[in-house]
Amino acid sequence: MPKETYHIYVIELSKKVFTENRKFREANPQFNGVLECLYVGMTSKTPKERFEQHKTGYKNKKGYKISATIVEKYGMYLRGSLYQHIAPLKTREAALKMEETLALELRRKRYAVWYN
Repeated sequence: MPKETYHIYVIELSKKVFTENRKFREANPQFNGVLECLYVGMTSKTPKERFEQHKTGYKNKKGYKISATIVEKYGMYLRGSLYQHIAPLKTREAALKMEETLALELRRKRYAVWYN
């Protein structure tokens, strides 16, 4: 059986998130309103499947909500051009590190970014 791989993905959020969500605003003091608001995540599913889970408020078999409320409310679509250059990763730890690396890189470019 093939080992599970992890994918990094980026979702564009409505700019309303910046005006309506204090935590998001506080996490992005560098944001100047020109570029987009983004959510960076990682998943063992395809980015498309994970986006659908976020948008539907998906709960796992144990009944825990595993979708991000910020994406459920403000998520618009996947931004493939911002993550498709990243190859699938072999471990969860590597994926979590890459998620943070990409999120911080996008913040440096003046996007407003949320990640877990």
